[in-house]
Order: sequence, then C-alpha cells, then structure tokens
Amino acid sequence: MSTHAKRERLLLADLLDGAGPGAPTLCEGWSTRDLAAHLVVRERRPDAAAGVLVKPLAARLARVQEEFAARPYEELLQLFRTGPPRMSPFALKQVDEAANSFEFYVHAEDVRRARPDWTPRELDPVFADTLWSRIERGARIFGRRSPVGLVLRRPDGRTAVAHRGTPVVTVTGEPGELALFLTGRQQSARVELEGDKEAVATAREAKLGI
Repeated sequence: MSTHAKRERLLLADLLDGAGPGAPTLCEGWSTRDLAAHLVVRERRPDAAAGVLVKPLAARLARVQEEFAARPYEELLQLFRTGPPRMSPFALKQVDEAANSFEFYVHAEDVRRARPDWTPRELDPVFADTLWSRIERGARIFGRRSPVGLVLRRPDGRTAVAHRGTPVVTVTGEPGELALFLTGRQQSARVELEGDKEAVATAREAKLGI
C-alpha cells in the first residue's frame, strides 16, 4: 500500500473502531457499521461493488453489503485494516494510491464530522496536492448532475470546472474541503460560495458525487 492510502486506511480504521458500530456518519442512512461493510465489500467483492455504477447490480450490492454488515464489527474492521486480498486490483500500489487516498480521506471525514465536537484536519501540502489531482481528474464526473455551473477554486487561485452551465457558482476552499463538497457533503464542507444567491442555495443542495 502506498504512503497516503496506508495512512488514511489506518486512520479510518481507528476512527471506526473508536466510534463503535452504531455511530452516525455523513453518509445518509449509514451507521459506522454500514460504512465498514461498504469498505470491505468494495475491496473484497468486486462482483457486488460494481453495483455502485451499474444500476442493474445495485440490488445485489445492497444484499451483499447487508450480509457483511451482519458480521461482527471487529471482524469487519480487521478485514478493512489488513487491506485487500492479494489478487484484488486494490492490492496494486498504483491503484491503491489513485483510488484509496481520496476515498478513505472522504470516509474518515464522514466519521469525524458526524460528531458534534469535530475540528478540521490540517493536511500536509503533499497530501493536499494529491487530493487536488484527484479532483482535477474527476471533477466533471462528480459534478455532472449539478443544476448550475460549478467551478472549484483553491485559495492559491487554481481552478477546476465541475460542471459547465449558467448561472455559475464558484466554490473556494482547501482541497480536502472541496473533496467533501464535490462528493455530496456540501453542508459539512468549510468552503465559500460565490454567485447568484439562488444559484448558491441550489449548489448547496445539489446531488453531487458518484
């Protein structure tokens, strides 16, 4: 496992462990147990995990995830903490870095920010740039359903277009905060929105993400 992905995996595992199986998350309708089951299924059951993108497989994904969620919570955490099977694509360093650093960061914040006493993490510049690279590559996929034009901007002025259209809303924040906004966690992301008042309100409630 790569440096960022490994660190985020262990941090997320520790957060899930500390929160316990019944704690809330930012994933609507999911407890920490549900999130842990999702993480394990994603890496260990690709036949079911494809249901995230392939709608005809969504029912299969839900069924398999429910089966994993019924397992002891400690078992789920151990499966996640130890990483994917050797034959899994996620076991490849390049895939691990590309797919998991971003994914695990977002889900770690799902656990952290569901608590009333959370405070923002201060990310090191290299990891912030890693998240930004993922945002640049995937912005239009995450933002494809936005009903308004959406431009993401870092404090240093670098931008990425998530959706073309008018009116345009510009979302400014650090890469970690933009990652949360772009994946549908707008209410929990510490960002500034600029644009028409009605468009800004629409952007805050838009269905973003995969």
